[in-house]
Amino acid sequence: MYIGTQISPRDDADYRMWAQLGVTHVCVDPPGNPHHWSLDDLQRHREHVEQFGITLDMVQLPLGSRPLEEGQSQNILLGKSPERDREIDSICKLIERLAQAGIPAAKYNLNIIGIPRTPREPGRGGSRNAAFRWSRADQAAPPGIAGVVNEDDNWERIDYFLARVVPVATACKVRLACHPHDPYTPPGYRGVTRVLGTVAGLQRFVTMHESPYHGLNFCQGTVGEMLEDPGREIFEVIRWFGERNKLFNVHFRNISGRRLDFMEVFPDEGEMDMARSLALYHEVGYPYMVMPDHVPEIDGRDPSGTAFAFCYGYIRGVMDTLNAKT
Repeated sequence: MYIGTQISPRDDADYRMWAQLGVTHVCVDPPGNPHHWSLDDLQRHREHVEQFGITLDMVQLPLGSRPLEEGQSQNILLGKSPERDREIDSICKLIERLAQAGIPAAKYNLNIIGIPRTPREPGRGGSRNAAFRWSRADQAAPPGIAGVVNEDDNWERIDYFLARVVPVATACKVRLACHPHDPYTPPGYRGVTRVLGTVAGLQRFVTMHESPYHGLNFCQGTVGEMLEDPGREIFEVIRWFGERNKLFNVHFRNISGRRLDFMEVFPDEGEMDMARSLALYHEVGYPYMVMPDHVPEIDGRDPSGTAFAFCYGYIRGVMDTLNAKT
């Protein structure tokens, strides 16, 4: 395991800062639309990152976490042909270019309604933390451009995508890491039944079109948001996916609360024992990035940078403890 980050650098000073803080691997994109990244763009980007002593481990496919209205490759999740075939074909060609450029992995989302949240809430020391309380959500929010998407529709669109991209990724030996739906929402919320918002859904997903290059961008915070008792249940979930080699990236964040009633917090607080979690990732042989995600808003001159630096240090401290025991 190694410390990673997916923050977009403001300039080269951020690369130097990450190297100084012990971040060795990153998920950072070249500029522009991913559909248009050329092989030269990707190679130059990788070489630029490497000059700071950092490995470019992953990039984001043009399937992000924003609501479908704001995202790229819309027709894949709208299930609209032949437009989705053109988008999938473009992604397959991008995967081939990633392999040629020496970039071993790509993350992506299969997200229609984005990341719903209710207003921020006060956290430790007055930080401002993201939260989702179903009791405070607009439960009657109307559907977006996708309209009503039931469970069968969602699985059909996912299956259609996987059937075409997984063989390409397998042939190219590029790991595809899908993020779970964040958070779990009741069936039909905003017209959509989100099938990757439960552990059972994720288990079904990774066993479709089985390949060693088809797995998860495992957001521990998001998975905790699926559980009634995340402090107890999370370890069985990590073990199930870890023992099957389906973990390709770990978003290392914690929550206070449970399914449909939670607040995001720093890794050293909240329901899940993150030190024990990291020990379990180590035990199941997880070999890739462990990165902070969704840090609370704090005060200071560089709030985001400081919050993430705290998380890098926390991960490094736990990793050093694990190494001392082995």
